[in-house]
Amino acid sequence: MPAPAVCRLDATEGSGEEYFLPPERLLEGNPRQTVWMHYTEGAGRFMAGIWHSERGRWRIRYTEQEYCRVLEGVSVITDEAGVAVTVRAGEEFVIPAGFEGTWEVVQPTRKRFVIYEPGDGSPSPEAFKK
Repeated sequence: MPAPAVCRLDATEGSGEEYFLPPERLLEGNPRQTVWMHYTEGAGRFMAGIWHSERGRWRIRYTEQEYCRVLEGVSVITDEAGVAVTVRAGEEFVIPAGFEGTWEVVQPTRKRFVIYEPGDGSPSPEAFKK
């Protein structure tokens, strides 16, 4: 078996996958979102890439751990208690598993993400579409 190779995370390599969120999660707008997956391990529980979203606000519920670095734009992440955190270009943060609330893109936002989904035997490579 060959040794694992280093995987470079190129910012915009290849064409991204565009999608829209399910209507039941939308609170404002209908933002087009794009994801560029740069790495997914075999079981789909660990992944990294770039995500971009137009303006809008939607409900989020995390089963995974996610590290983010905002590359451009401004977003507001609000928990169920109403505590809001504004994130801007250059800032880094982690959203823990179990977090529920809303994500609002105030200015179109692009972020680098790294996700770990411990899973229960049914890993989901769709985790970035939170």
